Amino acid sequence: MKKYEFTGETKQVELSFRTVTLHRIKAVAEFGIVKVGDLGGWIEKEENLSHEEKAWVCGDAWVCGDACIYDDAKVYDDAKVYGNAWVCGNAEVCGNAEVCGDACIYDDAKVYDDAKVYGNAKVYDNAKVCGDACIYDDAKVYGNAWVCGNAEVCGNAKVCGDAWVCGDAWVFSTSHVLVIGPIGSRNDFTTFFRDKDSEITVKCGCFLGKIDKFIEKVCETHGDSKYAIVYRAAVEIAKQQIDL
Repeated sequence: MKKYEFTGETKQVELSFRTVTLHRIKAVAEFGIVKVGDLGGWIEKEENLSHEEKAWVCGDAWVCGDACIYDDAKVYDDAKVYGNAWVCGNAEVCGNAEVCGDACIYDDAKVYDDAKVYGNAKVYDNAKVCGDACIYDDAKVYGNAWVCGNAEVCGNAKVCGDAWVCGDAWVFSTSHVLVIGPIGSRNDFTTFFRDKDSEITVKCGCFLGKIDKFIEKVCETHGDSKYAIVYRAAVEIAKQQIDL
């Protein structure tokens, strides 16, 4: 049974290698929060959006090429999914985000804002990719990890667990990021990662800055307390562990 149909409205988009004709869709069945008659987004062909489950494309979002949206996944706002990419599970791609190439977004992952995921990259579990972040090559972002800001995660890098990689991060190996915790006065996770200056940046609570500034902040806030001792120990581990 089909859950949507083409409305007859079309538009063209220019990709680097071809011009694509997209078709506006309209729901002909009720599923999830979608009602009969609701206008959807744009797809090139029916293979782009499964008629099964609750997957949906809406807003001004579009899907083309051999990309596929299925299960309960959603693509909305001005998001774009193309190439051989797929979005499934309960994943969401929204805002101005782009997912293309052979990238995969699944489970409860979310890609939004102006983020881009491409190549053979994978984002899954409860991971979030946002801001102007780029995930590409064979990189993986998963667990409860966040990648945001102007961060780039590429190569064979894995960002996972409770990592928070942001700012001007440039992570292209698993040896470029380290998560330690829960530690300190917040009893929370602290992330150390390689940045685009080939230095170590730290994300700890509301603090985001170079490792030397982090040490200064620890001294200012905690003096010689047990928390300061733990944070300093974590810094020394990060200096030995992270390749620059």
